[in-house]
Amino acid sequence: MKPNKHKATHSAEREFGGALGATCIPVFLPLTVLYLLSVCRSPAASVLQWPPPLPPTAHLWDPLAAVLIVGWITLQSFLYLLPIGKVSEGLVLRDGSRLKYPINGFHALSITAVLLLVCLWLGMPLGYLFELILPLAVCAIGVSYLLSMYLYICSFWAPQHALSLGGNTGNPLYDFFMGRELNPRIGDFDLKYFCELRPGLIGWVVINLGMLMKEVELRGSPSLAMLLVNGFQLLYVTDALWNEEAVLTTMDIVHDGFGFMLAFGDLAWVPFTYGLQAMFLVVHPQSLSTLEAAGIILLNGIGYYIFRKSNSQKNQFRRDPTHKSVSHLETIATATGKRLLVSGWWGFVRHPNYLGDLLMALAWSLPCGMLHILPYFYVIYFTILLIHREARDEKQCRAKYGLAWDTYCRRVPYRIIPYIY
Repeated sequence: MKPNKHKATHSAEREFGGALGATCIPVFLPLTVLYLLSVCRSPAASVLQWPPPLPPTAHLWDPLAAVLIVGWITLQSFLYLLPIGKVSEGLVLRDGSRLKYPINGFHALSITAVLLLVCLWLGMPLGYLFELILPLAVCAIGVSYLLSMYLYICSFWAPQHALSLGGNTGNPLYDFFMGRELNPRIGDFDLKYFCELRPGLIGWVVINLGMLMKEVELRGSPSLAMLLVNGFQLLYVTDALWNEEAVLTTMDIVHDGFGFMLAFGDLAWVPFTYGLQAMFLVVHPQSLSTLEAAGIILLNGIGYYIFRKSNSQKNQFRRDPTHKSVSHLETIATATGKRLLVSGWWGFVRHPNYLGDLLMALAWSLPCGMLHILPYFYVIYFTILLIHREARDEKQCRAKYGLAWDTYCRRVPYRIIPYIY
């Protein structure tokens, strides 16, 4: 069977710095992951220290890490294929079809939790993940490269309507980075959807647990700061998997192709940088007063409330705008036939879910104290990411809704933070 020769039809607009960005990012982001992990483990924990605390090359590889990564992805693939939970349809594709997706991520998390409890009961040293963290990251990075190459090569056998609008430019480096195919599958196994919420997101929780167990080994019991970080981030992951169906309408699934950008982000960036706080606390323990802990818990609670309520309102409106919980909300009609919310959470700011996300991100970092900037890397990075994502969304909505979007922006002038941005 010969590969299809697809012409580049969407090459006018290129994101992430175009070909230059697509060349540099796959080199520098993996190095950034290894650098951040190394700094976290160093006594100074300073991102400005020179020379950087990178370990010898021999410390970056361990066969056990490769076995764990392969075994982990195999386990999550098996759980993905289990005939439990419901099956939902995605949005309508360009050819008029809808893909079907298994909604069983929360089941996978629950089964994984039971397996972890069994491991703890058997006395397995989960704290050893702290020693293995760099080799694990190297293996995860390697898997993301291999997967991205597989996706790029296989995309040339995909039909024209299955290609993404932004990753079929004809530039190999850019298309490798952005992803040529929108929904690559092996049979019914959707590779992008699987990677989006399974191995990396659940792996993040497991790594956090490993850091907690390492602290128990070193100090006899977990600190309050470590418990807060683990609890907050477990809540976030649990929420994402409990509401897994909502991911079917996100930009990652609907718009972006599956290439290095998402593969690396899902498999390496998320599990090894989102949980830097737990690793930081292993080497740099912090003590919190009851009042400080209460304030941090309150901040996370407010952030989670805004995040969950706004997302739930949006998802309910998309599923059934006549539902009693959203039917009273004010809307603006668009030329596409869809309507834009201009009251409720989405009349407060244009992206209230991003506001909640940022408040939670700050709460995850505060247990690490105020003396180091490293635990706040996630807050800084996530702020930049959400501002960039908001700009991408703004551009797409203006092209899609035209004058109706301009009217919406006048009605809801603030993008993420009211009266500030």
